[in-house]
Amino acid sequence: MKLNRVGKAVAALGAVALAAGLAGCAAEAEDETLSIAFVMGAESDPFFQAMKLGAEQEAEAQGVELIWQGDPSNYSPETQIPIVDNVLAQDPDALVLIPTDPTALQATVTKAVEAGIVVANVDTRVGDLSDVLIFITGDNEDGGAKAADAIAGAIGYTDGESYQVVIGLTSPTATTNVARQEGFESTIASKYPGIQIVDVAYSESNPEKASTNVNNWLTKYPDLDGIFAIDGTNASGAAAALESNGLVGQVALVGYDAYPDNVAKIEAGIFTALIAQDPAAEARLAIRTLVEYLRNGTEPSESEVVIPNVTLDSNTSSDDLEKFTYVAN
Repeated sequence: MKLNRVGKAVAALGAVALAAGLAGCAAEAEDETLSIAFVMGAESDPFFQAMKLGAEQEAEAQGVELIWQGDPSNYSPETQIPIVDNVLAQDPDALVLIPTDPTALQATVTKAVEAGIVVANVDTRVGDLSDVLIFITGDNEDGGAKAADAIAGAIGYTDGESYQVVIGLTSPTATTNVARQEGFESTIASKYPGIQIVDVAYSESNPEKASTNVNNWLTKYPDLDGIFAIDGTNASGAAAALESNGLVGQVALVGYDAYPDNVAKIEAGIFTALIAQDPAAEARLAIRTLVEYLRNGTEPSESEVVIPNVTLDSNTSSDDLEKFTYVAN
């Protein structure tokens, strides 16, 4: 742990308190009201809304102030960096950052740490985690692999036959998207060589743009067999495009994220499967880890935590569908 990660909650006690001993420092730090900033990508995304609920619950339980900020709808470093800069100017004790780009947001992490602000990454990460206390995410490569298996099953994959699929992403650099794409592509290559990934397109977390991407594909590839919508907004956009074109059940659609509307569309046959995460659990763990570090100096037992995914499909019980559906305010 680098010295510049020592929380301001301890530094603010001053030389006199430090001289009184570590026990006194910890007790005094715990009495302070800590502030934790949480900056995500596109705030309107139900994934981040579910994450917000988890963050609010944990912040209330821990007795800390939560500063929740994000662009209303755009997922990009250009919109995120000014928001983070504004949050850092409020001098929080800690920052939970969901970087929209691993390189573009690296300097922001450095800036925060140099100001004495402890940083956690959730969902996505910066390239160099050496100044990040903890990184918490879903098992993204595994999610991509599960999506490949689901599409192959839906299209009735047979060796020797040829199939066309496409991938809808939010960003070419967001680490979750990259890992899911890698898991999907490697599983296709190793298990289903007859499937061709004929195109990819990006939506910037905008379901309308995702729908336009799918409409373009349906024109360009009239024999399209399947779509992997790599996150929730792409899933929503892809579902809307298939419905409007009367292609439900004719093109296999596997999406990511258990948005309530999309979970309902599994039973309707619009989605072959959804890969569900647990965004609220990721947020709760980030808040709890930061509080334990700031108040007690407790290092996390793991610097990188991977939370398993769950595949939801027509065989999933109603109880499990309800359990894994994202809940927002």
